[in-house]
Amino acid sequence: MDILLVGAGLSGAVIGRKLAEAGHNITIVESRDHVGGNCHTTRDPKTGVMVHVYGPHIFHTDDEEVWNYVNSFETFMPYKNRVKTTSKGQVFSLPINLHTINQFYHKTMRPDEARAFIEAQADTSIENPQTFEEQAQRFVGNDLYEAFFKGYTIKQWGVHPSELPASILKRLPVRFNYDDNYFFHKFQGMPENGYTAMIERILDHPSITVHLNSFFTRDQAADYDHVFYAGPLDGWFDFELGRLGYRTLDFEQFTYDGDYQGCAVMNYGEESVPYTRITEHKHFSPWESHDGSVLYKEFSRLAGPEDIPYYPIRQVDEKALLADYVALAEQQSGVTFVGRLGTYRYLDMDVTIREALDTAETFLAQGKDTPVFVKSPL
Repeated sequence: MDILLVGAGLSGAVIGRKLAEAGHNITIVESRDHVGGNCHTTRDPKTGVMVHVYGPHIFHTDDEEVWNYVNSFETFMPYKNRVKTTSKGQVFSLPINLHTINQFYHKTMRPDEARAFIEAQADTSIENPQTFEEQAQRFVGNDLYEAFFKGYTIKQWGVHPSELPASILKRLPVRFNYDDNYFFHKFQGMPENGYTAMIERILDHPSITVHLNSFFTRDQAADYDHVFYAGPLDGWFDFELGRLGYRTLDFEQFTYDGDYQGCAVMNYGEESVPYTRITEHKHFSPWESHDGSVLYKEFSRLAGPEDIPYYPIRQVDEKALLADYVALAEQQSGVTFVGRLGTYRYLDMDVTIREALDTAETFLAQGKDTPVFVKSPL
């Protein structure tokens, strides 16, 4: 079949490769001048540092098949994400762990002592936390919530934590040991030559044609047997019901001669600091050595029509509008909506790849009967 994929990010690349290997003819249109979507990486010409152009992406997964898949296209080097945060004139490690607790409270507690101490700080009257604020106060108490969660969350999401669902704090936000690895996953790493090099290799197949700087219009779909659309769900319908809400990021890039902050990620938990964090990109490639440094200050705000959409907001109003768009989409034929934008869900890279592989398998089994959503956005 002749297949059109809209978007040359992870979803489009993985689906395209799988279907090309099965004998289909693949055309990919990409509005930007590069492949890789928001995972795009490039070397800074002055310092030689590998820069994550749209903000850092750290690969972590428990899915061994996905881990083996990405390593078949690029060597992944060991990397552990160890985040620091500045609050009240001090630097602490995140996620909250035994060192954070002892440092914050000027104590030398053992794990059992710290567990009992934090439980005494926690608001145990909150039996079933409904909001982000209640979730934090229930598990770590008001002091740690105020220092590490409140200001950062207000800056990141533009609303008070009492207006956000508890599900945003998915895991218990505290550890009673000295483990400062930000992620729990079995497989963690960074691509040796960057994500763009990996995605270029995924797309390197004789049956795949990629058109950069190319904008998709819905009438193009008539020329193909099926379309996989990784663009914004509401964009497929020309925003006829209104725009789904996203947060976007502004980056203030600067360089430094030497090591600016000694770590890859430094959060700023206080609302008085306008940016959420500073990322120092050479630390995302610790196997390399560079004298110079490239850094980003990150500022979060509501996305406008011309901005890059980063984080789906998915609050009550957005979910209602999403349901209306899903109903419209389910009346379509010959198209499958995929990825973060196509399904209006925040997806880590490993989940994006897993869903892309599953979507391609579904298409190989069902062909034109492939559903509009292999994974429901609702």
